[in-house]
Amino acid sequence: MDEVYVVGGGLAGVEAANFLAKKGIKVKLFEMRPKVQTGAHHSTLLAELVCSNSLKSNELTNACGLLKEELRILGSICMESASLSMVPSGSALSVERDKFSSYIDEKIRKNPLIEVVNEEFIDFDDHLTIVASGPLTSPKLLDKLANITGVKNRHFFDASAPLVEKSSLNLDILYRKDRYDKGDGSYLNAPMDKLTYDNFVVELINAKKALVHDFDTSYFEACKPIEEIARSGHDALRFGPLKPKGLWRSKEDRSYAIVQLRKEDNYERLYNLVGFQTNLTYGEQKRVFSMIPGLENAKFVRYGLMHKNAYLNAPSVLNEDLSLKNKNNIFIAGQLSGVEGYVESMAMGLLAAANVYYRLQSKKMNFPPRNSMLGALFNYLHLGSKEHFQPMNANFQILHGYEKNKKDKCVQQALEAIKIYGEELDL
Repeated sequence: MDEVYVVGGGLAGVEAANFLAKKGIKVKLFEMRPKVQTGAHHSTLLAELVCSNSLKSNELTNACGLLKEELRILGSICMESASLSMVPSGSALSVERDKFSSYIDEKIRKNPLIEVVNEEFIDFDDHLTIVASGPLTSPKLLDKLANITGVKNRHFFDASAPLVEKSSLNLDILYRKDRYDKGDGSYLNAPMDKLTYDNFVVELINAKKALVHDFDTSYFEACKPIEEIARSGHDALRFGPLKPKGLWRSKEDRSYAIVQLRKEDNYERLYNLVGFQTNLTYGEQKRVFSMIPGLENAKFVRYGLMHKNAYLNAPSVLNEDLSLKNKNNIFIAGQLSGVEGYVESMAMGLLAAANVYYRLQSKKMNFPPRNSMLGALFNYLHLGSKEHFQPMNANFQILHGYEKNKKDKCVQQALEAIKIYGEELDL
């Protein structure tokens, strides 16, 4: 029986391993944790969500929402787990992170066709291998890949937001409301008047940051630290993560800025400070974020953290099937391939596995349709600029044939095309 190596037990890795196992293919899944830690993970579970517990919008008119639906059609294990571990968060799909990861961890470890090996994978041979080690790939493995490709690996800096205990919040000040009342009241809101906002911005800008070398200043825009947003202009936060529009308590009570807190678990024990990715020291996070009304006595169960995210220059080093040009038994999946985001990572894990399956069957590669969101991301990796390649989120601007005034039609065509693609994969 054929056996495929999958390197990395994150979202892309579990998608790849699960897909291949469903096809009757043996998988050896390498996960270096807990023997080698990343500095950003907090558990030993497979598919741990390192940053937010949100998988973004669940609406089909949102690009990431469309991609999620495509993954459901293709039998994604992560989407399966998300449906069982979701917590109310308006139109977004948010999950209870431990429950989400635990479900996947158990299914993967109990699968008789999947062997989980807790070792750092370093040495490549001629084995069919999917590298899904993610943006936190170990330096040794990154060096190996750079030697094979002959192209220097790239990186950007990402940051996560802190978590606080609900029992430590002042609920006489905070109030429940989703933006424009579109949701189920799963967000808590902390209102700021102008003086409070002004003081908060000043303290935030001048707060002490954790050590980051001067040359390491490349941030991914969607996860830019809140202190960096504040530094770009005094009112930047009011038009960004602290935007009050649609969140005012009433027409008469219009706060100058509003901080949102999102539920982390179904028991409402933990809340995430929305948009508060940060690189401040732990002490400064406690000091500055406690200035937020209602958070004066907040107990932080996890502080925000910055980490370095690596990725490959996909158009330069990858073949059309996501294998390396210089060693085509190695396939690259997940965020390492040059996509950005939880769902996008899942998608590239599943797609890399599908391509490996075609290789094993000695069949002509059947690539995802260009007018699907999965196909759009795939095409971006293959046809993007070699000189200016940057990680890409799902978005309608890369969707083939997209017309803004015909979005519903484009969405329907994408789903129909993915159903056909899934049938051809015999899913």
